[in-house]
Amino acid sequence: MEQNRVSMCCSVIVLISLVRVAEGRAFFVFGDSLVDNGNNNFLATTARADSYPYGIDFPSHRPTGRFSNGLNIPDLISEKLGSEPTLPYLSPALDGERLLVGANFASAGIGILNDTGIQFINIIRIYRQLQYFEQYQQRVSALIGEEAAVRLVNEALVLITLGGNDFVNNYFLIPFSARSRQFALPDYVVYLISEYRKILLRLYELGARRIMVTGTGPLGCVPAELAQHSRNGECYPALQQAADLFNPQLVQLLTQLNAQLGSDVYISANAFAMNMDFIGNPQQFGFITSKVACCGQGPYNGIGLCTPASNLCPNRDLYAFWDPFHPSERANRIIVDRFMIGDSKYMHPMNLSTIMLLDSSTT
Repeated sequence: MEQNRVSMCCSVIVLISLVRVAEGRAFFVFGDSLVDNGNNNFLATTARADSYPYGIDFPSHRPTGRFSNGLNIPDLISEKLGSEPTLPYLSPALDGERLLVGANFASAGIGILNDTGIQFINIIRIYRQLQYFEQYQQRVSALIGEEAAVRLVNEALVLITLGGNDFVNNYFLIPFSARSRQFALPDYVVYLISEYRKILLRLYELGARRIMVTGTGPLGCVPAELAQHSRNGECYPALQQAADLFNPQLVQLLTQLNAQLGSDVYISANAFAMNMDFIGNPQQFGFITSKVACCGQGPYNGIGLCTPASNLCPNRDLYAFWDPFHPSERANRIIVDRFMIGDSKYMHPMNLSTIMLLDSSTT
């Protein structure tokens, strides 16, 4: 009897301590390689960042599956929240108390559409990411009880980054791609937005109440596109036009959804403007170039992948781009600063500092 009482008492203490951990704000991440913290390392896919020199500036100086020389955007947002970085959902280390910090469901190569990134074969498409989010909630309910789990998800911060691959790794992937034969570009964008709407509403149905949604960056300005399409370093107009069409319609969608729900659930993050600041004027931000990738080969170091055989710059902080597609850690820090304190040009209807202030006063 005494033994039962002791074990019951211990169980209550453990449960109370777990609920206390859950009181720190959880963070959930969905999307593509800009925000993948290593899920693809657990999959049989070519879309992986699991070899040197990826992770060269990470605290461990080892590749982690992040498409970065160091920390990526979710890591830096976690830093601002005062939390440890979210673990990839597929990581065996994501268990017990670690679940209460949140989880990263992102997978390099995916898009809004299921046929985006098919060349990468085994990646976690967005609806599968949402299924994992449901599974996550069941696991947390078993840990802290259903009521506390619902509260944890409702009060969490969510980041979703989708859209770029639907152009780069679908519509514009090859001349006369299936989607480009099916749709003129403006019609394709309308279709993408209508599909994205379903994804965003599903996130709401699953309990998310504060969702930061990034538009696409300046897709035509990344070193990979310059290498293929640019003679004098000018951005590739077709992809810039795609971003110019997509981003305003995404903002419009988020505004409509917020009006429909009667609450500022969806926060628009203008990734295009955030990136164009340092792409348009790299020297002002302490970069020597925003055209040449630190790691790569060929023109602008933009051909192929970043591998142990690639050219590698000695100082990553001087390069806006780490590899042919992804910003360096230092560029990511500039982007996340805009998330935190950017005005309405960057964050609408409010920035992350305002969200944190508002939400801390209502919880």
